[in-house]
Parts: sequence; C-alpha cells; structure tokens
Amino acid sequence: MSRFNLAIVGGGLVGASLALALQAGARERGWKIVLIEPFAPGDTFQPSYDARSSALSFGARRIYERLGVWQEIARRAEPILQIQVSDRGRFGATRLSALEEGVPALGYVAENAWLGQCLWQALDREVVSWRVPAEVQKMQAIDQGFRLALSDESELECDLAVLADGGRSSLREQLGISVRQRPYGQTALIANITPSEAHCGQAFERFTEQGPMALLPLPENRCALVWTRTGDDARRLAALDDRSFLAELQQAFGYRLGKLCQVGARHVYPLTLVEADEQVRSHLVVLGNAAHSLHPIAGQGFNLSLRDADALAQTLLQSAQAPGDLATLQRYREHQQLDQQLTVGFSDKVTRLFGSTRAVVTTGRNLGLLGLDLLPPAKRWFARQAMGLGTRSDA
Repeated sequence: MSRFNLAIVGGGLVGASLALALQAGARERGWKIVLIEPFAPGDTFQPSYDARSSALSFGARRIYERLGVWQEIARRAEPILQIQVSDRGRFGATRLSALEEGVPALGYVAENAWLGQCLWQALDREVVSWRVPAEVQKMQAIDQGFRLALSDESELECDLAVLADGGRSSLREQLGISVRQRPYGQTALIANITPSEAHCGQAFERFTEQGPMALLPLPENRCALVWTRTGDDARRLAALDDRSFLAELQQAFGYRLGKLCQVGARHVYPLTLVEADEQVRSHLVVLGNAAHSLHPIAGQGFNLSLRDADALAQTLLQSAQAPGDLATLQRYREHQQLDQQLTVGFSDKVTRLFGSTRAVVTTGRNLGLLGLDLLPPAKRWFARQAMGLGTRSDA
C-alpha cells in the first residue's frame, strides 16, 4: 500500500494552491504528496463566454507571485482599478481607487478554468502525485495517520489528510465534523454580461431594495454578475429570456456601462454562511469551502481560503515534526484564527447591512458610505479589507 506524507483531497483551486505552496519545501524534505481529484484538468485552456470566475485580492497576487505563477495567471486576469459602491436611489456612495491606495490594482478577476490550468501546470509530478480522476469514498483513522479508500478500489495511507473537497463535503460529515449554518434567506444569480461601453477595470457593488449585486470586470470586456435576490425571484430571473432579463438588470443597475447587450448562462445558488466547528484534528485539516463558505458579494471567500492554504504550508514546512503532528496543526489554526474571524465577520456584516431594507439601517449605511469619502482612515481600512490585506502585511 502506498504511503504519503500528505494527501490533499480535492484538487480545485484551494487544493492545487496548497500543493504548489508545499512543493519546493516538500522536495527539500523528501516528502511525498498526493493530490486526489474527481475531474481531470484539460491539456489546454479553452476560453468560454460562460466561464465561472473568482475575484483575487491584491494579497492573493502577492502569494501567487511568491509561488512563481502570477506572471502566467496575469495573462488572463483582469485588473480591478476602481470599485464603486452605491445604494440605489439614495445618496450614499463611495469609490475606491488603486491609484489612491498606491497599488497597481485593488484586485483581479480570473476565470476558474484558467486559474486551475496555471496551478496544475506548475506542479512537479515528481513531488506531487496525481490520482485523477478519483474520489475518496472512505477515510479511516489509523495509527499515525489516515487510510483512504478511493473510487478506483485502491487504498493509500498518509501522515496528514487535508479535506479541500468543497462546501458540501461528504467526508467532513463522515468524520463527524459538525458545521454552523446561518442562512441569508437569499439566492445568488451568477452570469456573465457584456456592456456596450468599456468597463475600464471598474467593479461595481450596487445595493438595491431587492438585494445587493456586484459587477466585476473580466477579459474581452465581459463582466461577472453576482445578483442576490430571494430564492423565488432569482429562479424567475434565471428563467427569463435574455432580452427580458437584461431589461430588469438594466433597471436595477443603471447605465454606468451603457446598454447591457449580452448575457450568458445563468446559475442560481442558495446562500448560507457555513463554518466547520473543527478545522484541525491530529493528522487532519479541513480547508477551503469545507472549512468556511462565505457570501460571494464581498469577494472574500477564495482569498481567505488561499491565505489559509499558504499559512498551512508555511507552518508545516517550518515544523521539525511530521506533517500530521497535532501541535503543529494547532499552531496553524491559531495563526489563522484572527484572519478568519475578521474576514468572516466583515463579509457577514457587509452582507447583512446592505441586504436590509429597514429605514434606520438604510439611512445608517448611506451615512457610512458618505463617511468613507470624508474620512480617509476609514476608507483606507475598508480598502485594505477589500484587498485582502486586513490582518497580514504579506498577503
């Protein structure tokens, strides 16, 4: 039976980023890593109008620069040069600018397929073995590690198992790790949009009586739309013909980018804040959406998971102990606890604040948006949160 120092269950963006962050140090330490993923990555990147995308903070760029992949990612990463935050029909508004913050961009938007391609191609197969396509069907705690039973009927053992298999992790449930869930009573409608005018690197956070929306810049002058509505309304919008959908979106968003000309495939996702009660056990780490799933409107979820993966890699490589050592894993958890609390809290409070239609709340948030423009220190703090630099100077 094969034995590995680390088994990363889930080769999506978080799992592949962790493997890459560990790669150089693992080579020096002689560690063997296995990445287990159900979907094999393609040999070439195929552009798609409907490609799902992720917002990468400026802090994420710093991490990927250190890992040596940013130059490749940047080929199809659209810089966010400005973020406009406004409340529909009210006076409150603020604008964040990369120029004012002294950075080349506040963040970037990249297609998930492109990100995955860049990460997987940067992995050294001599250090990181692939089991693709394959799924872990059962995990069993053994002396000094875990035994994993795979869908291809093979088994392997590892010193440390990392669960990065997504927010609906069946293995997390299998191991008896409970989660706290706080439903938002909202559903996100996701789609790509083409406006008639150039977006010029502008991102928009727009708050309406029906729910918040975000429009993020993508390559080829597309924009990634995240439109939050009630479940019934989101499904109604998803079922409209393109012309009717664009008309409703235009009414809610306005003409900041001119006429909205094209919409791609629409997808809807119920929104719930999910946090795992345990993120580390002896020989086990829960990572990514399996550890915490955030509301997408603030664009913080993947960036927090990337910082977690980077911190985990650094903690493991700085320890003289075997990867599954509980004291080492607890140091990682303590290191990231403040970052997680602040980021989850920031995302949750922004979501609830701007999702409320109560008069006292809407008045308060409009005064707050106005105050950001009048109080540079407050605006600077808000910008650092948006750039993923709130609790760390290196990321």
